[in-house]
Amino acid sequence: MCPGLLLLCMVASEVWDAETRPIDFVCDRESRRDLNTVADMEAALADCDVLKTLPSPIQLPCIKVHKASWERKSAQEKRRDIAVSLGALTGSVRVVRTLSQPGCASTLLERLEHTVNNYLHIVTHLDITGSVESPVLSCTPQSTHSLSTVLWTFSRLLTGKLEWLMADLTHRCPRR
Repeated sequence: MCPGLLLLCMVASEVWDAETRPIDFVCDRESRRDLNTVADMEAALADCDVLKTLPSPIQLPCIKVHKASWERKSAQEKRRDIAVSLGALTGSVRVVRTLSQPGCASTLLERLEHTVNNYLHIVTHLDITGSVESPVLSCTPQSTHSLSTVLWTFSRLLTGKLEWLMADLTHRCPRR
């Protein structure tokens, strides 16, 4: 089977179920693991010889956390922090994708953009009450021309800040 066709099939199979609610994402760790396809994208990247350096840099999400400061933030602030990072990442990926030649690189960037957008949609639709302030990044943005670095950093955002936010929200989950 053609690697591009295989990758396209994988992308199509990752469409977020429109009936799934963000609270289901919070309460079901297995759903979060299933949605996290970074390892699959890293494997696809290894098979994508043409993609050594991106044509334009991608802004990396903020992943560093000062634990005490993070714990003092409200759930609204944590969500905003993650959403701003995801929004900046998806915007950067979209720009680079438009500059990429069709083929393996473009398909992988499209898959990454789709995945980041899924997470952004979920995070922004979490039912978290509190005051809405203007969004701010929790770090000085860095950027890279390496898709491998982008994938690693994105994975760290998902397994770090996002998981910590989910842990804060589990009290809303129905008892089993």
